[in-house]
Amino acid sequence: MANKLIVSLSPHVHSGDSVQKNMYGVIIALIPALLVSFYMFGLGAVIVTLTSVVACMFFEWAITKFILKRSRNTILDGSAALTGLLLAFNLPSNLPLWIIIIGALVAIGIGKMTFGGLGCNPFNPALVGRVFLLISFPVQMTSWPLTSQWTSYTDAATGATPLALMKQAVHGDTEALSQLPSVLDLFLGNNPGCVGEISAVALLLGLVYMLWKKIITWHIPVSILLTVFVFASILNLVDPVKYAGGLTHLFTGGLMLGAIFMATDYVTSPMNHKGMLIYGVAIGFLTVVIRTFGAYPEGMSFAILIMNAFTPLINTYCKPKRFGEVVKK
Repeated sequence: MANKLIVSLSPHVHSGDSVQKNMYGVIIALIPALLVSFYMFGLGAVIVTLTSVVACMFFEWAITKFILKRSRNTILDGSAALTGLLLAFNLPSNLPLWIIIIGALVAIGIGKMTFGGLGCNPFNPALVGRVFLLISFPVQMTSWPLTSQWTSYTDAATGATPLALMKQAVHGDTEALSQLPSVLDLFLGNNPGCVGEISAVALLLGLVYMLWKKIITWHIPVSILLTVFVFASILNLVDPVKYAGGLTHLFTGGLMLGAIFMATDYVTSPMNHKGMLIYGVAIGFLTVVIRTFGAYPEGMSFAILIMNAFTPLINTYCKPKRFGEVVKK
């Protein structure tokens, strides 16, 4: 009689999830925001997105093959394409190609492959690339096209973003907040900003899709958004001329993009629900503090990277109960 007992390492029950399935699921969730960016920014959004995705996939292939010398390449698992897409969503639509390529190299080479590749990186690779470019090329990274261009993406007229107006108000410009777009315009995406961050409704559609497909849970995005709304509303109550309201903060800048697609990265976020809530509240609080009192108008990228560094500590503090463990009373 054949021995049918097979001994193998855990896990013994598989859910059917895979890296490829989840990565492409997130890419599908980003499609509404991508379509809005093409409509609002025209040729620039197309060029920036394609350049970023292709460059990220190329650098992952080249580093894996020629530096790490691995026989199995991972460029088709969706992680490099997703990093390229998220990096593009965090860039202005008139950014020169060579700067985009540098950002892709930093995102993949430094943010991901230096630590060993997917699953080993302590920081979100797309945000590493974005923050590097923001610090290295502040002028180009803060030039915001106002209108759609389908002829020459580098010649678009530029103007101040809502976040810049909010920062002016904090610094004493009493008329700045009155120049903000309406909450409805901010919600729909009729305002200048990075390629993929402008339309809150499109990003929320992506959130609904990922929750439906169980790609992520609600804990991180909801805790971030609720925290930002509460703290921004408190500041607005203290001085409505100086500080924008909670809804304005929610629908402005990269808050929705960061809360839904960047902070929820599997590798760099806490593993259990309690840790996720702590992580989300801290990101929301830091975002409001940096937006209001920091040097940069936007604080979402910095807040996520800061909390990425605290993720191992949160995981240590919020260890889940072991299966079969007896609870001491």
